[in-house]
This record gives sequence, C-alpha cells and structure tokens, in this order.
Amino acid sequence: MTEPIVPAPDHEPLSVQSHGQSWLASWHPAGDPPPGRPHGSAGVCLTDADELVLISHDGEHWGFPAGRPEGEETYEETLRREMWEEACVTVTAARLLGYVRSECVRGHERGLVLVRAFWRAATLPHPWEPRFEIRHRRLVPAADARHHVRDPNVVNRRFDHRALAEAGLL
Repeated sequence: MTEPIVPAPDHEPLSVQSHGQSWLASWHPAGDPPPGRPHGSAGVCLTDADELVLISHDGEHWGFPAGRPEGEETYEETLRREMWEEACVTVTAARLLGYVRSECVRGHERGLVLVRAFWRAATLPHPWEPRFEIRHRRLVPAADARHHVRDPNVVNRRFDHRALAEAGLL
C-alpha cells in the first residue's frame, strides 16, 4: 500500500527536479499572488455530472489540463484556451485556487521564477478529439479524484492534491 499524498502547504519551498535542473516550488493562496513570470494555468475541471476531467500523454499518468500563455494572455484567458485545446472542454465558470511559484536554483535557467495559476473550472465537455501532445482524456467521479491524479513526480502530486483540496475534492 502506498503512503497517502500530503497536499503542499503554503509558502514552503519543495525541491523538484526537472529536465536536469533543480527548482524550489511553493504553493501560494489565491489572495497571495507571488512575483514571477506567468507560466500559465492548470484546471481542476468539473462537469455538471460531478466528473473530474483528466488528461494524459501516455495513458498511465493522469493530471489536470494545463498550459502556457500565448502573447499577453491573462491567467484566466490561458485557462479557457488551454482547457479547450488539451481537454475539449469549454470553461463556463472559473474560481482561482492558488499559485505554484517555481524558482530554478541549479541549471541553465538558474534565477528564473515561473508562476502557474490553478483554477477550479466548471466545464462543458465536447466529444474527445486528441490534438497537440495530449493523447488521452477521461472523466472520473470527482469523489474519487485523489485516486486518479497520478503525476509521476511526488512533489508535483503534492501540488495537485493541494489544488484538489482547495477545490473541495479532498
């Protein structure tokens, strides 16, 4: 049996390795936007049938649709576009849950600070059409969210579970 995932606490830096670099990442509540370069939005997307929308590149690891801004998009504009592109859902309402601030502390991007917004999004799903890099989508009961969100990185999973908690799903 695996250990339960403990959601990330406020402001506590957690060490993350990504693409040969070391990062310190921390959760910031919605009313506490951290400084840094906007790095997009992720959506805890729910349907009217109380299902959670998850996506996967490989059919094994499942997470929230997310993506980076284009041009001068706001966090919410990025959310709405990326949810359509990655998950074939239309966002009908959105509530900001918080931010993850990531600072590169070792590697070629040392000093770079990126900020991603996490949202709870009411969505209308459309027929699934795999596009871009996303190959899989599934709808799971929201009550079982903790069992289906499976980022291979345990620290990222702590941020995902914090978003689920903020969304009222843990």
